[in-house]
Amino acid sequence: MLVVAVVIAALIARKLKHEARLKSSGIAEIDKMEGVQFEQYLGHLFRSQGYKAEVTQATGDYGADLVLSKDGKRIVVQAKRYSKNVGLKAVQEVRGAVAHYRASAAWVVTNRDYTEQAYKLAKSNNVRLISRDELIEMLLQMKEKVLASKKTVNAETSV
Repeated sequence: MLVVAVVIAALIARKLKHEARLKSSGIAEIDKMEGVQFEQYLGHLFRSQGYKAEVTQATGDYGADLVLSKDGKRIVVQAKRYSKNVGLKAVQEVRGAVAHYRASAAWVVTNRDYTEQAYKLAKSNNVRLISRDELIEMLLQMKEKVLASKKTVNAETSV
C-alpha cells in the first residue's frame, strides 16, 4: 500500500512539474498566435541561438518562412502554427525552397506534431522536423539565456 502511494505521489509531482514547464515556456501564447506572428517569434528565437534570421515575405515565399544563416550555412525554415498535426505538404514546400534560397538544410517548425507521412518524407529528404516538445525546450533555453543576461547586467550595474 505504501509503495502504491509513493508511486502515485511521484506521478502527480512529475505531472505538476511538466505543467509548470509548459506554462513557463510560453507555448500557450504561441498556440494563440497568427501564422505571421509565429514566424516573427521564431526569428527572435533563432537569433537567440546565434543565427542570423530573415523572415521572408508573407506571400510568394517559395516555401520558406525564414532563412537562417550561421557558420557559413543557410537553412530554410517552414513555420506551421497549427491546431492539428502538420502533414507532408510542409515538408514538400521547404524541400523545394532549398535550391531557390541556396540553402544547405531544411527545417519545419510547428507548435504541434507531424503526421506519419510527414515523418517518412522528412527522413527520406533530410528535412529536420521540430515538433512541440523540441520547440518547448528551445523556448525554455531562450528564457534561461535572457534571465542569465539580466543577472549579468544587474551584477555589473551594482558594482
